[in-house]
Order: sequence, then C-alpha cells, then structure tokens
Amino acid sequence: MASTALPPLPPQFKSIQHHLRTAQELDKREPVVAYYCRLYAMQTGMKIDSKTPECRKFLSKLMDQLEAMKKQFGDNEAITQEIVGSAHVENYALKMFLYADNEDRAGQFHKNMIKSFYTASLLIDVLTVFGELSEENAQHRKYARWKAAYIHNCLKNGETPQPGPIGMEGESFDVEREEAGSSSLHSGTTQPTSSSTYEANNIPTSNYTGIHIPPGAHAPANTPAEVPHNTGVTSNTIQPAPQNIPLVDPSLYSAQSAGEVRLTPEDFARAQKYCKYAGSALQYEDVSTAVQNLQKALKLLITGRE
Repeated sequence: MASTALPPLPPQFKSIQHHLRTAQELDKREPVVAYYCRLYAMQTGMKIDSKTPECRKFLSKLMDQLEAMKKQFGDNEAITQEIVGSAHVENYALKMFLYADNEDRAGQFHKNMIKSFYTASLLIDVLTVFGELSEENAQHRKYARWKAAYIHNCLKNGETPQPGPIGMEGESFDVEREEAGSSSLHSGTTQPTSSSTYEANNIPTSNYTGIHIPPGAHAPANTPAEVPHNTGVTSNTIQPAPQNIPLVDPSLYSAQSAGEVRLTPEDFARAQKYCKYAGSALQYEDVSTAVQNLQKALKLLITGRE
C-alpha cells in the first residue's frame, strides 16, 4: 500500500499488531477495511502510549500511512463518510463471521475457517472507531474469538470439535505461534518475540444457540479470509451461491404517507443506515440484502413504521 514503512513495533503496542497485519493483508483486496484497521490501531496506540520516543515515532509513521491512503482514496465515500465506512466494515466483518460459522456448522474444520473467525473478531474491534459496539456485534466478537480458540485447540490436540454454538469454556489461542514464518508486518524488521495470546477465560460461560445476525447487515458468506502465503493451506475456489431475490412488497406500491406521520431524527438515521447497508451489499453483488434494506428504508419513510 504505502511507501511509508513502519518502524519496528514497540512492545507496548503488542495488542494492535494483528489489526495492523490484517490491514496489510487487505490492502489490495479491501483497502477501505485496511484503512480503518490502521485507524483503529492509531487510536488505540495513542491511548496506550503516545509519549515515549519509540511509540511516538511509530505512531507518526502510521499517521503518514493513513494520510497517504486518504489521498489515494479521497473520492471513496466509505473513507469520507463515517456512516458509509461503518456499514462497509461491518458488512465485511460479518461476511468473515458467516463464512466461518457456515463452515463450522457443516463440520468443515480447517485453518482458513479458524483465521476467518479470528479476523472477524479483529474487524469488530475496528468498528469501535465509529462508536460503541451494538450488543449483537459484541456477542459476535466474543463468540468468534472463542470459536477460533476452541477449534484450534481441538485440532491441535487431535480432537474433533463440536460444530455450531455450544457452551463456552476458557480457551486460549496463540496467534503468533500459528502465524510463525508468515510475512513480516514490517519489511526488514522482526516482530516482538513474545507471543500474542488472547484469552477467552474472562468470557462468561453461556449457550450461544441464540447467535443473531442483524438482518441485511452482511454480504454473502462466500469469500474466506486470506491466509498467510506459507501456512500450507490451500482453499478451493468457492463459487457464489445462487441468490433468492425477495419479492418487492406489493403494499409499498400503494402505500401513502399518512398526513400526521412525523419522522424523528432516529427514523431518518435508521432509514439512512438501511440505504448505506444496501449500497454496501451491492459491492458484494448481494442483491437480496440490498432489496430487503431498500424496502425497509422505503417503508419507514412512507409509513413511519418498520
């Protein structure tokens, strides 16, 4: 992406190294998502340590990368308008989640699926740059992190994972060790040798059979997360699934706005969000989700109800 190379990652910033690696992996494929991964890393790094020389130097170079991306993609609404960017990142995060979840429920356990779960959790972290996470997304993040750890540890121990939502137990997954030998985050530099292990022990035990994906908040789950080149994992080409296009609600053709309907600022915000979700879904050629969201926006604007 950027000609500005980052200096070695200060140990204080260990918690953001995987967000930065995800940004690097997505630079060509999803530059908008890569941009917000770096923005999240920048904001988080500022909170962790913005005073020590090595941290200031690192953050300064990271800021240069962000500015370069802003110039390069300055005409992209997902960069210039937060509501569009939020919908775009959320769609991609849930796309990764759904791919992994579908593979999991089908009993297809492999490294690519584990990485997709973990990538989804990182991208939901990134959504915090737009504000507080919704309860659904916070739940998805916990579940995705736990699932990645659970399936990884099962495979590592020669056990067969249990598909689908089950009661959560403490698991830890050493991401750094699993990605050992993968391309370095910083060209010509080495990463901190200490491993980056996330713990799921603090996640409350619960039954996740009620995992809920917000309607229309995702694109089709037919694209896996990218895997480091030298993991030895090869993924078969996944063909887009046939789409069932929903019928347009006939009542919308004859619906007329009631004279006394008064839309609140929240109504306008919801309608706008539906439209942004529709636009973002079309980037993934998801006609069904786009139609559903546009119908929701139209019904809300005409009747004042969802």
